[in-house]
Amino acid sequence: MRKIAAVIIIGALVFAAMCVMRLPKSLTESLETAGQEAKESDYIKWVEFDVSYEALNQAYQYDVRMHEQGKTLDWVEILAYLGAKYGGDFSRYKEADMTDLVERMEREDTTVAKLAKDMEYYAYYREAYGAVLDGMVGEYQIQENGRWVNRYGLKAYHPVAKGFPYGDYDDFGVSRSYGYKRNHLGHDMMGQVGTPIIAVESGYVYALGWNQYGGWRIGINSFDGKRYYYYAHLRKDFPYAKWLREGSVVQAGDVIGYMGRTGYSANENVNNIDTCHLHFGLQLIFDESQREGSNEIWVDVYQLVRFLYQNQSETTRNDSTKEWSRTQRFRDPQAEAYREKKGIR
Repeated sequence: MRKIAAVIIIGALVFAAMCVMRLPKSLTESLETAGQEAKESDYIKWVEFDVSYEALNQAYQYDVRMHEQGKTLDWVEILAYLGAKYGGDFSRYKEADMTDLVERMEREDTTVAKLAKDMEYYAYYREAYGAVLDGMVGEYQIQENGRWVNRYGLKAYHPVAKGFPYGDYDDFGVSRSYGYKRNHLGHDMMGQVGTPIIAVESGYVYALGWNQYGGWRIGINSFDGKRYYYYAHLRKDFPYAKWLREGSVVQAGDVIGYMGRTGYSANENVNNIDTCHLHFGLQLIFDESQREGSNEIWVDVYQLVRFLYQNQSETTRNDSTKEWSRTQRFRDPQAEAYREKKGIR
């Protein structure tokens, strides 16, 4: 009986092995694909950007100061360190915490990343905060007295042109009801019809046209693909800078459109918003599956807009075309590199 049982068991194992060997190629590939997709799905699913204006400004000042001394200090690394320390809650922020961190880094002649090597969530905060801030500080050129001058510092701009009044408050997450009940995933800046709207960061135009919620709107991708800037409710009849097209390369500080009150209508070019304002939104994209649908990540930009107020774009009006444009010429190396890569003149 034992011999018969052994034969039966061996036969069953051989049959099972033959079945595995005869799996259809398509099924085998499907299993491999599923495993690969499981590995590739390891990306950030949610970010709550709670960094205060005070922390943003202090970290930025340290970055610039170190650069002037010929040293390197990444302001995003500083903020990520404190993000890990505070669990992302910057209501706990103390200026002394950042000062102590920078002094320790200089005293030990080391980097923030090395000091943070034992912090469990530092890597997450570096990637998450970097997705918001990485394109905003760096090298650029401006034209002075007919020649190009190299500069380092804040090269991102406030979304409203210099000299134009506006009012705002932190309205992220407030309830909205048009179409369906939802949360407000942007920042409203109330002002006057025709106020020039500015590209916050250099990038390329991903979306241009009518949206029944946002009216005339512009969507701009950052060159690294992490940030999608959304400018909505633009002016009726004359919403955009005339040169703007889908795929156009814009530089931070360029005039891209004009404030209005279009939207909340399936019909194009309709003023259906009670108060003239810019809806400014920032979406983070760690994977293309997050671009549309339930996986979208929009962050509160109120504190960021406060921080960017120190760098407003000066503009001038062409009376013949009624267009506004930036006053000072500007070159962003990232825009130059993108144009060269894409063969754009």
